[in-house]
Amino acid sequence: MSDILIVDDERDIRELIADILKDEGFETRLAANSDQAVAELNEREPDLMVLDIWLKDSRMDGIDILKQVKRNNPDVPVIIISGHGNIEIAVAAIKQGAYDFIEKPFNIDQLMVVVNRAMETSRLRRENSSLRRNGDRPGEMLGHSAAFKRLRDNLDKVAKSNGRIMLTGEPGTGKEMAARYIHAHSPRVNAPFITVPCATIEPERMEEVLFGRETVERGIEPGLLELAHGGVIYFDEVGDMPLGTQPKILRVLTEQQFSRAGGSDKVRVDLRVISSTNRDLPAEIAAGRFRQELFDRLNVVPVAVPSMAERRDDIAELARYFIEQFHKTQGLTPRELPEDTIAALQSMRWPGNIRQLRNVVERVLILAEETGPIQPSELEPQGATPDNSDALSLGPQITAMALREAREMFEREYLLAQINRFGGNISRTAQFVGMERSALHRKLKSLGVVGGMRSDDEMIMGK
Repeated sequence: MSDILIVDDERDIRELIADILKDEGFETRLAANSDQAVAELNEREPDLMVLDIWLKDSRMDGIDILKQVKRNNPDVPVIIISGHGNIEIAVAAIKQGAYDFIEKPFNIDQLMVVVNRAMETSRLRRENSSLRRNGDRPGEMLGHSAAFKRLRDNLDKVAKSNGRIMLTGEPGTGKEMAARYIHAHSPRVNAPFITVPCATIEPERMEEVLFGRETVERGIEPGLLELAHGGVIYFDEVGDMPLGTQPKILRVLTEQQFSRAGGSDKVRVDLRVISSTNRDLPAEIAAGRFRQELFDRLNVVPVAVPSMAERRDDIAELARYFIEQFHKTQGLTPRELPEDTIAALQSMRWPGNIRQLRNVVERVLILAEETGPIQPSELEPQGATPDNSDALSLGPQITAMALREAREMFEREYLLAQINRFGGNISRTAQFVGMERSALHRKLKSLGVVGGMRSDDEMIMGK
């Protein structure tokens, strides 16, 4: 929940603002003077500050507090409250870094418009500050499965070029990590990596966030495109970009320049563009929700990010990595992953992919009542469910069979499920089920399962 610090010497005013913001779902803290405000800032940095210019009986006035916030907490937007006749001072405060000002008396709609805009600015600043801090690191791309190796090979190939890349894949597969890997291995590694979260920016604010704005009071406020100059702009879930914004982005990609909102000067930018989506963009185009021309510009080099279903061999490595990270970052007790638990993880469906696996590991460590090995029974709740697509159901069909036929059906479905679990690797399947490799081949043939060798240890299976 977002945290807003309200600083005003008038009790009625600060409590009125707090009540309004609480009704809108925000968490608030109150301060009546500069000492209380500084104490609250030191205790926990807020997401936003609403600050009165005049504070009676305070060691510092609002301008002094603003200067301290801009020095020590530069990512916190500050909304100035000014009484009638203080507008010149409020404008001066904006020039010193305040986000905006509200003149007393104010109405609720005016307050919420400014607060919501400031909160959006705060979130974007924090996200992109984090990305800039971590932009020179490729992040952890872990795996050894065939699907992962193909992905990494493709990322290594495209990283050295300047081509526009479209990353596709299910939610939670690690598309943003792949984008950051490309940036970290590209000639632009020392330049900014700026993300545009298309799914979360309010549509009416998208263009201001992207292009920035110019006003007499505030001067130039650069947008995300300008901040990304020389580096990478990453359109996260580009399928959610408002239809009205799409032709303007297309023009930027074509001309490499744009104008800020309220401005007339052209801003030239040198950008590499990476986009991602979990949507079927050709279907979105057919439905009139995405522009064909923009898709053609962004989809120069398509790269598919595989799902967990294609990376079952990587599940154990990823789970162990998450256990180690939660130990380092949260102090959670590390626990072992025995083979039966790994088998359970590999047999589950993961519609949320790597993100869901991470969440399940975190939950298990937090709720653990012991420090021993993680048991399969601890994995069952919270969405990660056994993959029953190959499960045998004891319905009318099987109950009408003779025992021999039912046994053959079970063996066929069981072995196909294990082969799928191990990505078609016959040797690993045979080892797990306790059969010789040659005996497994004979069993599959007797069950009517047709196999064609793909490599020494892999097989394409079909009925």
